[in-house]
Amino acid sequence: MGQPSVKKNFILNTMLSLSSIIFPILTNPYINRVLGPAGTGRVGFASSAVNYFALFASLGIPTYGIRACAKVRDNKALLSKTVLELQAINLILTFVVYIVFIPAVFLIPQFSCDKALMFILGSTILLSSIGVEFFYKAIEQYRYITVRSLIFKFIAFIAMYLLVRTENDVVIYGAITIFAASASNIMNFVHLRKMIVFKGLGKLNLKQHIGPTITFFAFACTISIYLNLDRFMLGVMTTRTDVGYYESATKIKSVLVALVTSLGAVLYPRVSYYVENKLYDEFYRITAKALRFVFVISVPLFVFFTYFAFESIMVASGLQFEASVHPMMVIMPTLVLIGITNIIGFQILLPLGKEKLVVCSTAVGAVVDLILNFLLIPEYKALGAAIGTLAAEFAVLVVQLIFLVKLKNEVPIIQSFKQVHYVKITLATLAGLAVSFGIKLFDLNIPFLEGKILLYNLTKLAIASVLFFGVYGILMIIFKDEIILEVINLVLKKLHLKKETSN
Repeated sequence: MGQPSVKKNFILNTMLSLSSIIFPILTNPYINRVLGPAGTGRVGFASSAVNYFALFASLGIPTYGIRACAKVRDNKALLSKTVLELQAINLILTFVVYIVFIPAVFLIPQFSCDKALMFILGSTILLSSIGVEFFYKAIEQYRYITVRSLIFKFIAFIAMYLLVRTENDVVIYGAITIFAASASNIMNFVHLRKMIVFKGLGKLNLKQHIGPTITFFAFACTISIYLNLDRFMLGVMTTRTDVGYYESATKIKSVLVALVTSLGAVLYPRVSYYVENKLYDEFYRITAKALRFVFVISVPLFVFFTYFAFESIMVASGLQFEASVHPMMVIMPTLVLIGITNIIGFQILLPLGKEKLVVCSTAVGAVVDLILNFLLIPEYKALGAAIGTLAAEFAVLVVQLIFLVKLKNEVPIIQSFKQVHYVKITLATLAGLAVSFGIKLFDLNIPFLEGKILLYNLTKLAIASVLFFGVYGILMIIFKDEIILEVINLVLKKLHLKKETSN
């Protein structure tokens, strides 16, 4: 199927990541103010519960499927057979999961009190199984993925402002979020018949995938524990309002993580292809570049949004979510941690067939998160959950680095960490912080901002971000950072080509 440009895919995936940032920025201030902490907490708790059922239905296929399909993407018959085998497993498991899910909604008190919302969000289990997202990512169809996602997010954006009007519209909001995230899976399913063949493939062999998918399932389980357990345990041990506070803090983190990991999402199918074809020089080159990208992007984002956490929460959620500020400050360092572990786990260890090591690292993180949640949530609520998540991500990174050191002869990627310009990034970040320091400390004495909390904090945040990231970017250019210069050259090249085309 050919090899699309990594740079082109990165631009498309960055657009997709930016839409994941812009969409919440445009909708969260409105939704959080309409539904309040309790309403957003209801959706957050229900989502965390449904995610566990969806986890069992997928059995690790979303990640394993990318690698399995990427390896055979040059053979259409073999690729088609692989897709159909994985799809069959997914649909069988989905049917089994619904047999458990439907009675659980009626019998478990925490679920039955929100049956309509649970069933609406539960539709993602089926929509995810028919979406075969792993196939489109494996063959690097990022143009299709991006355009389709942007269309549905735009429709959902309009629907939120038209249909979510009061705090009683929680179920409507839940349905719109499902539409934004999963409606495109129906298009995937319909479009699939144009992408693969269905005849002359011989007998499907489902058994060959069971072993690998179980390993990836264990990996997905451990990740899901410390991604969803916080909200779930908060909902069980405290109140939906506390879940809402935590949800507000983690939503900001999530949209930033999407940007930090955007390059890694593009590279996973490509590096799997390189490993399968023993192109190890390309493999090491591209993963080293991805690691440098993570540091260049994640460090300034972590520092800026930690320092301006209050203003960010005021813009994203409003004064009633002030209790989200400290959890956000605690959880922001995970931008750097997740960025690094995403490269080590998804772009290095998994393509090399070291998924058991990734499972081990995430299992350690899950145990750390579980223990700290039990100890801290009853006393510190959302803040306790944030501490647990930070500690879990740090534990995952430590374990993965230990594995890389032990594998340094077999997988010499540990040398890539020496290529990161830590001093330049630190100096540029501190300089950006210094020039934006005054915006935090002093009031903006602008008459038309008086009494308008959202507009006031949005103005502060906008001015501070221009100063901070402007100085950071300029210094990184002066320092001749390869990643920044490559991005600038790519943008200038695109603009030059467009100019030539228009002439």
